[in-house]
Amino acid sequence: MADKRNWGFCLTVCLASFLVAKADIKVSAPVGQLFVFELQRETFQNEFEPFLKHYGRVYNDPMVFKCNKQSFPDLPEWLRFTQRHPYDNGFLYGTPMSAGKSIIEITVINKRSYDTFRERLIINIGPRANKMPFQAEFFIKLREIEKVLPSTVQAAIKQDVMRMWETDRLEFVNITSALDRGGRVPLPLAGHYEGVYVKMGSDQYYSKCLLKLQSPDHQRQCEEGGRRETGDCAICTIPSNCITWCKSTLIDLSRPVAAPPAPSMGSGVLEAGGQYDPLDSPPTRDYFLDYIVTVLVPLVLAILLCLLLAYIMCCRREGVEKRDARTPEIQLYHHHTIHGNSSELRSMAGARGVPPPLSTLPMFNFRTGERPPPLQSDSPSIPLIMAQHEPNIDSLSRK
Repeated sequence: MADKRNWGFCLTVCLASFLVAKADIKVSAPVGQLFVFELQRETFQNEFEPFLKHYGRVYNDPMVFKCNKQSFPDLPEWLRFTQRHPYDNGFLYGTPMSAGKSIIEITVINKRSYDTFRERLIINIGPRANKMPFQAEFFIKLREIEKVLPSTVQAAIKQDVMRMWETDRLEFVNITSALDRGGRVPLPLAGHYEGVYVKMGSDQYYSKCLLKLQSPDHQRQCEEGGRRETGDCAICTIPSNCITWCKSTLIDLSRPVAAPPAPSMGSGVLEAGGQYDPLDSPPTRDYFLDYIVTVLVPLVLAILLCLLLAYIMCCRREGVEKRDARTPEIQLYHHHTIHGNSSELRSMAGARGVPPPLSTLPMFNFRTGERPPPLQSDSPSIPLIMAQHEPNIDSLSRK
């Protein structure tokens, strides 16, 4: 009975988790105000391991979120997604500009087990709740986009702006990363941040502190490169939420700018008596000088270099001497001198009375000093080793 109860309990938990996993998440957002939805890893961790929590075992797996509009490969143009690291939560954020409904498909990938989970987020965009004709955009230098989207950080920034604006009727209009405005990617070092633009709006007019942003003195100091990180009345309870005063602007929408008049459309038919006057052709240009500079000058230089190389290789070779008309006479004189010297050396050698050394005579035995008789040409065998005819060697072999 106990086993049946356990199996029944497990089946109930599986069915409940399956039904919860298939349920859609429905949220609402007004037009013209900031929408933020946080994708928490802990929520989806329970979907991947429904039984481990029951048995007291909880994982902290890295997860990657993939978000797109239903039946489309990307998100709506007003919505963005950010997730810095698989161990961080993801954020969907943006400002809708028109009423309607957006269905977002969320695919979660568990990087430990590589399981996937899919869920739908239905965003119902309603009409504008409050009119905010007075808006201001502040630049926070020491923040990144995923560090500003949590509700606690937004509340701290809102409290600081409420003190500067001197009103509590404030709403977030938009939050944008400085990288989306063309900012440079910071170095991956401590103390280097991307920066975030925070836009807030209200139906109350600006305070005196905020009106200093439009003063000529403030603009002149910013243009001169003055260091105006914070204004005279800027307040920041947290140092990382301090506002850069020179990059903050006021946007007054209470005075709408008249749209330019639409262009008047004509009939498209030329009036009677009119004549089409085409534009004049550009004047002709002589390209002869350009041709000489670009073609002939390099060609002449190449020919000169070829001639110089041919002269060096053929006419200035090593060993070739410059000859004149007396060259044959000099050669005959050299030949006669060599011949006379050779004859003189021969006569001097023949005049010596010393017999030639025995080592120079043919068939000489260097041990006994004897000369064997000359070999007969009709001998059937010619000894190759002269040591075979030595008497000493024959006597030793006989003994």
